[in-house]
Amino acid sequence: MPADLPTPGSCPGASQMAGQALWRPFRKVDCTTVVHVDLTPDPSRELLALAWLDDEELARRQRFVHPRPLRQFTLCRAVLRELLCHRLGCRNDRLSFATGTYGKPFALVGGSPAPIAFNVSHGGRHGLIALAPSGRIGVDVEERAARRDMDEDIRLLFAPGERARLKTVCGLRKVDLFYRLWTVKEALVKASGAGLSLDTTGFEIPPAIYAGAGSGLFSFPGASGEVWRLERLGNANFEAALAVEAVPHSD
Repeated sequence: MPADLPTPGSCPGASQMAGQALWRPFRKVDCTTVVHVDLTPDPSRELLALAWLDDEELARRQRFVHPRPLRQFTLCRAVLRELLCHRLGCRNDRLSFATGTYGKPFALVGGSPAPIAFNVSHGGRHGLIALAPSGRIGVDVEERAARRDMDEDIRLLFAPGERARLKTVCGLRKVDLFYRLWTVKEALVKASGAGLSLDTTGFEIPPAIYAGAGSGLFSFPGASGEVWRLERLGNANFEAALAVEAVPHSD
């Protein structure tokens, strides 16, 4: 187990989850750690995960109408709390969350902002949580599946060059390319913290990613000096991507 990750159930106040494998280490990208959360239905694990949630989170989960998003929220938030408690050396009852201007959450310990960056994504049976000591990060995970309105989604979500590229492929190749590009875009949107205010048709993913490269660098149009490192995280089960704000090297 990497030093920056706890043994599941070992954090202060975490005895209810001892021995429960809700998550596993997934990838390490420089200073960013990514873990995978198993979101397959399991009532016993979901019941144990509830012990981590505070009153606001318990009230929030009651607003979910369908079982899948309820399960995704419950398990991902429980694992996030376990990981943050370990990283920050705090008890779970001292940890809370607030949101920025566009809704991106950040952690508080005893009511004060905590020195850590994180982002959470879930798609189907898979959740990913990325953590870093500082900076802006975003992660996205999606199960590959043909979308009923894929052509309309392509028109609404992608830039002209990306739309042209997607027209050159069909069938499963089109599905694969769609999710390859979309997860990178979504990771960038989440990392920037701009939420829905950022128009995804206004920027294009680096061409090397089109061709299957596993990583690359990116800058938003007009964002002088701001560079993002992109990392594809997908495997046979899902497509995923990570965006991390690159720290300029001093001369």
